Amino acid sequence: MNWFTQALSSTLGKKLIMALTGLFLITFLVVHVSGNLLLLKDDGGQAFNLYTAFMTTNPVIGVLSYVNYTIILLHIVYAFILTIQNRKARPVGYAVSKPAKNSHWTSRNMGILGTLILVSLIVHLRGFWYEFKFGAPPKVTYADVGEVKDMYAIVVAAYTQGWYALFYVISMFFVAFHLFHGFKSAFQTLGLTHKKYTPFIEKVGIAFSIIVPGLFAVIPIWIYFRNT
Repeated sequence: MNWFTQALSSTLGKKLIMALTGLFLITFLVVHVSGNLLLLKDDGGQAFNLYTAFMTTNPVIGVLSYVNYTIILLHIVYAFILTIQNRKARPVGYAVSKPAKNSHWTSRNMGILGTLILVSLIVHLRGFWYEFKFGAPPKVTYADVGEVKDMYAIVVAAYTQGWYALFYVISMFFVAFHLFHGFKSAFQTLGLTHKKYTPFIEKVGIAFSIIVPGLFAVIPIWIYFRNT
């Protein structure tokens, strides 16, 4: 096991962890946005509330949620470690900054983008996850399932505040730029590059970095203009 520990503690090992956790979180984003799109359904929030109730009471989903929390923490911790290592490797910047020809600015600023996303994540968790777990959200009763927490009302109350809706939309721009580089980078780290299918992966990454954050951003915009 010593060789395994040493491998994971190496720079390449840390990048491998970042790639694997990043791909897992990409999958999570797809699931998360699919559920959140129920907020757009014109049924008074029933579909979203029933979805929320299922996701928070199903034991399998409960286990997966803790796995997801662990993956998020690993991704954040290793991102900070790699950022610090990179800065130590080049503690003094060049007199004239000359980015590599094929280096996009997102790849050179992943640390900044990641920090902005972390701040957004903390605000997001405080407003919704914390409120669901430890707050006192209103309750609503449905014939088939009985009483459940009315998280739809919490989300609507949040996004009808202009500043909060705008904050969330801007956060999705950060996520989009982060994914723009991270999607392709994860496959490169795993060695999944080839002249035949790498261009396809890049195109999928671009589409994903636009569509998924875009769908997330549509939700607060829709709720704000529908309820104000």
